[in-house]
Amino acid sequence: MRIESFTLREIHMRLKAPFETSFGVTQDRRILLVEVISDGVSGWGEITTMEAPSYDPETTDTAWHIVSDFIAPVLIGQELLNAAAVARSLQAIRGHHMAKAGVENALWDLEAQQRAVPLWRLLEGTRQEIACGVSLGIRENPQSLVNKVEEELRCGYQRIKLKIKPGKDIDFVAAVRRDFPDILLSVDANSAYCLADVAHLRKLDEFGLLMIEQPLDWDDIYSHACLQGRIRTSICLDECINNDRHATAAIELGACKIINMKLGRVGGHSSARKVHDVCSDRSVPVWCGGMLESGIGRAHNIAMSTLPGFTLPGDVSASSRYWNEDIIEPEIKVTPRGTIPVSAARGWVTP
Repeated sequence: MRIESFTLREIHMRLKAPFETSFGVTQDRRILLVEVISDGVSGWGEITTMEAPSYDPETTDTAWHIVSDFIAPVLIGQELLNAAAVARSLQAIRGHHMAKAGVENALWDLEAQQRAVPLWRLLEGTRQEIACGVSLGIRENPQSLVNKVEEELRCGYQRIKLKIKPGKDIDFVAAVRRDFPDILLSVDANSAYCLADVAHLRKLDEFGLLMIEQPLDWDDIYSHACLQGRIRTSICLDECINNDRHATAAIELGACKIINMKLGRVGGHSSARKVHDVCSDRSVPVWCGGMLESGIGRAHNIAMSTLPGFTLPGDVSASSRYWNEDIIEPEIKVTPRGTIPVSAARGWVTP
């Protein structure tokens, strides 16, 4: 494929309701979309940065700068064998995984259309539908959270994840587990705790959780290894894992028993498949996390989640949970049994 042009677009989308995590509240999203054209075919990707450097160092503004001033000049006019080849072309640019991922994923979409196959088949996925869970932001009180969990379970979601932070953790989890003793339940701390909190975090062991996600510092694999040896609940790493080398280190150090895969965080589909393979070889389950994406990013997540190692329900959920109107047709819908069927169309969606 010969890269003819890039178009970078910023769109603004408002969530139906504010979404609170340990690092802040989000309602308005500035989302960057990447369109790449080759031989008259358009491929689409989404850059999943946050507006502020709160999840990781990248932001909407830094991604615009990196794509415009560094990535696009390298790739425009270049002949690539396939989408996977873009990583080598960009290896001189250190970091900025989310900016790179938006571009690379657009090229994967483009290649799938050129080959006239669904994206999930091009990625060598094996699932015809994926299992879905939901991520629930921090609520004002335990009863409000219980009510929200009940609502999502009625929609069929197979796993509930609760965002937590100090002061809004044990009582909230206890209330949900009391009312729903048998559901698949996990929590996500987004680095809200430190290793000195081990006695407090050990209290979560009594709730039979699937996992506690990223409880300690966003870039600290070693401390998570220390914590995992002192609690029964499985640790899932998110922010710490940016490539297959990080995944290998975390698993061999015993820092986690599960890994959350986010396409942007690891740099796109090519890197995601390498992380997936590392985990599969070591029997460590992976699942797809979310970054409050529009339908374009969500559709890429669905395609990735068809890989065989994605054995746990991810955060991919219906467009209507987040947006009054999504930017793709058809919008993403979840079946009553909590699944999303994958698309049989060339590429994946029409933005």
